[in-house]
Amino acid sequence: MAKHKLIDIASVIRSKNSGPYELTFDVIFKDFETYGKVKAANAINKDNFSELYGIDKSDILHLVYFDPAKAVKVTICRPIPSGALGETDVYGAQQHAPLMGLEVEF
Repeated sequence: MAKHKLIDIASVIRSKNSGPYELTFDVIFKDFETYGKVKAANAINKDNFSELYGIDKSDILHLVYFDPAKAVKVTICRPIPSGALGETDVYGAQQHAPLMGLEVEF
């Protein structure tokens, strides 16, 4: 098994609001072969995602491998609601940065 950074094997890594209380992360892979290997290895999972973001696994509402789009979608509880006092990213569009450096094995 080799390690690969997501930024090297994905064509899209993004985050966005999924309502005022949730954030959604999308990782879309460059090809079905790589996606299939990542999925088979369960390389993106609640354990490594919760560790990466410093959240409890219970705060991960959905983690779905979506075959037709060769993508993984993760939805979490927002630590601070969108637009609330102290919140710094109203649209949730800047929360994907840690995912870019995530190393996955397959």
